[in-house]
Amino acid sequence: MMVASSRKGFLFPAALAAATLGLLVTGAPCRAVEGKDILRQTSAAFTRIAKEAVPAVVSIKVEKTVNVGNAPELQGPFEPFDDEFFNFFFGRPRQRIQPRRYMQMGQGSGFLISDDGYILTNHHVAGGADKIAVRLTDGREFNGKVVGTDEKTEVALIKIEGKDLPHLKLGDSDSLEIGEWVLAIGNPFGLSESVTAGIVSAKGRSGIGIADYESFIQTDAAINPGNSGGPMLNLDGEVVGINTAIFSRSGGYMGIGFAVPINMARQVKDQLAAGGKVKRGYLGIYIQEMTRELAESFGMKEAEGILVAGFTPSSPAEKAGIETGDVILELNGKTVRDLGSFRNTVAAMGPGAKTALKIAREGKHLNIEVITSDLDDENGAAEGGEPGVDIGLQVQELTPEIAGRLGPGRSERGVVVSDVEQGSAAWNAGIRPGMVITSVNRKPVSSVRDFHSALADARKVKSVLLRVRLEQGSRFVVIPIE
Repeated sequence: MMVASSRKGFLFPAALAAATLGLLVTGAPCRAVEGKDILRQTSAAFTRIAKEAVPAVVSIKVEKTVNVGNAPELQGPFEPFDDEFFNFFFGRPRQRIQPRRYMQMGQGSGFLISDDGYILTNHHVAGGADKIAVRLTDGREFNGKVVGTDEKTEVALIKIEGKDLPHLKLGDSDSLEIGEWVLAIGNPFGLSESVTAGIVSAKGRSGIGIADYESFIQTDAAINPGNSGGPMLNLDGEVVGINTAIFSRSGGYMGIGFAVPINMARQVKDQLAAGGKVKRGYLGIYIQEMTRELAESFGMKEAEGILVAGFTPSSPAEKAGIETGDVILELNGKTVRDLGSFRNTVAAMGPGAKTALKIAREGKHLNIEVITSDLDDENGAAEGGEPGVDIGLQVQELTPEIAGRLGPGRSERGVVVSDVEQGSAAWNAGIRPGMVITSVNRKPVSSVRDFHSALADARKVKSVLLRVRLEQGSRFVVIPIE
């Protein structure tokens, strides 16, 4: 029995496996023919997509002037698919050298999205490039010009001068399903026109640390250094993502890759094409996940929505009447489920947008309208971003209600620790949820705003000194800053 997918009758891997298993177990001739037909259909689908898409996938070579002494430290298991740019950081041991400028060569991938030469790729491929050379699969070479790049989403738009160029159609990444077949095309290790196939492993991946605004598509399609900026395609040959990063401990393929959803990239691309930069909406609130423990503290039956831990002075949220301790349940009529999607949605609205929020406050539901402002006008502070040094903890206002639940001895002014990341500097120093912080580096704190302001000043030193109030008394805790 054959099971067709939603995309033009092609089959899912489950159908392939079932047919193949039936062939191995029964050995029946009819099953053998059926199994081969399924494999041929799948192979033909991949071949068709590759033939149509490969001519529109380009190789990008760049020259970039860098200051070696000020080069950033790139650490951790998440690596951009690069690309010669990042061999310096990942391929060799770092050495202490004096600052100097030199010309660095790099390469990546991209794909044409119009017949007059617009190309989508990654910010880390084209951003800051002094010279860009674009090569098509038919051997033609062009000089490329950066139209604009957006580091916050890892999207870049470049332009070459040409007519009647092969190009790809942009699809709908929201319609992707987990388990659906996708193809990745690019130039891994400089090997042009490489095509790999896999499935969508997950959607909406955020909190990875690759970009400020994340909602990545995760795939197991084999992707390697050099694939940066290449397209991820569905079985209709439509672009559903831009290959951006891999999870790797060796620098090569380990079965986990990430792509920017094309719906997000399309919004960025349109703004870059119109003005060379991206304008984002901004509410001016600090937000955190609503845990079960926090929900109980706020008298909620379930851990739903996201918690407002504070806001910036004179922000749109403050002007609209949002208060610390509010729980945002809905955004423009849609349920709020996590921080990442909330931040992405607000940012995509742009400045001047009317935002309808449904919030829970002291057991009541309220509807509040907030007009977004321009993120760039607010010093670039991303929604929910914790300013200052990251020591691995989150805090919230110490209201009389919370102080009463914490018990005697912790009712003085300060902020209460709501969450601590296990393994973080704060966790290793013994900080735990429920503790009350009354000062940071000997500066008294009585609000979330005071706390973050003090942490911002801590950038200048190598440690953070916290005064923590416990039920038995108070003590100082020194947290080193890496």
